[in-house]
Amino acid sequence: MGFLKKLFGGGEQTPQDRGIHLYIKCQRCGAPVHVRIDPQNELAAEYGDSEAEGYQVVKEITDDRCFRRMRAELHFDARRRETSRELEGGDFITVEEYETLRAERLAKPSANV
Repeated sequence: MGFLKKLFGGGEQTPQDRGIHLYIKCQRCGAPVHVRIDPQNELAAEYGDSEAEGYQVVKEITDDRCFRRMRAELHFDARRRETSRELEGGDFITVEEYETLRAERLAKPSANV
């Protein structure tokens, strides 16, 4: 029976999301944007003499309102722990701020056009 559960997806375990989630507000139009970074596949190694001393990721982000390009750059240590982040053209916000801005935008009839 264990084989059938594995084959057909039975069981109560849910996959854990190990992504890095960025919540951003465009400086021009105020549109909220959610970006997910996969730390296992999207980080680029920064090499020292012979081994990776850290990692970085650069994301070009465009919102769906004014289409202004924003640029996020995150740096990580050798154990893939975030050490710094920078954002051009937008502001980092919390998930709560993102949800509030998104709900306000969806509540406006003109925003759905």
